[in-house]
Amino acid sequence: MAIKAIALDIDGTLTNDEKVVTPCTKEALFAAQRAGIRLILASGRPVQGLRALARELELDRYHGLLVAYNGAHVVDAESDEVLFDQPMEPAVMRELLDHLRSFDVIPWVTEGEYLYVEDAYRCMISHRGRERNIVKYERDACDLKIREVHDLAEVLDRPQDKILTAATDTYLAAHADEMYAPFRDRLSGMFTADFYFEFMAPGINKAHALAGALPKLGIDAAEVVAFGDGQNDAAMIAWAGTGVAMANAIDETKAVADMVTASNNEDGVAVALEQLLA
Repeated sequence: MAIKAIALDIDGTLTNDEKVVTPCTKEALFAAQRAGIRLILASGRPVQGLRALARELELDRYHGLLVAYNGAHVVDAESDEVLFDQPMEPAVMRELLDHLRSFDVIPWVTEGEYLYVEDAYRCMISHRGRERNIVKYERDACDLKIREVHDLAEVLDRPQDKILTAATDTYLAAHADEMYAPFRDRLSGMFTADFYFEFMAPGINKAHALAGALPKLGIDAAEVVAFGDGQNDAAMIAWAGTGVAMANAIDETKAVADMVTASNNEDGVAVALEQLLA
């Protein structure tokens, strides 16, 4: 069956470890778009955090899509039309926030171009033995502006697509199950990096979003190639007609993929597309 769409995770997949789309990968994606294939950026990032890459790859010109917040929100890159949206309910978010206060994590909410935190100076975590200003990292990666609030509950009085928690990688590995356990039947929860654990509405993942949005465009799952490396990519890779895991992907994601390509530092997306689109 002909390929009509390519869905791409960002960090660890589309971009290399320097957060750059290499010339080889970029040209492979432009060639696909010129052939009439839609590109879909599918990430845990907010919409604001996808816009720079969307401009770089000219998704507005080629009618691409942005799948944000791990699949809670899908927009047309050209028109900004919302094709899918499933936020969390305020009551369960407030209950979650109260629960998270028992853990050594930094919670925040992204809304539009703003990153809401309770204390911008509570920002340091340890990642693989090195100190990291995680609030600055997220701000820079997603082109956000920081807003402090006295209580994060102030922005949970309206539906939100995601609550993100950041913490030292070893701490999250030890405590994520306990953080998630009381909400397992009411929210989706997943790692998007070893220092990020995120909460979304129940049933939310990238596959669910694509299954909701793509039929409106006449695209079936069998006509999609999906690339990823993380836990939050596994459902999308399993759902797509052709699921491709990066060489640097976690074992869980490789296990559900149809093929494993080279790493994100070795133009793995371009390597796979050369084979799949030949």
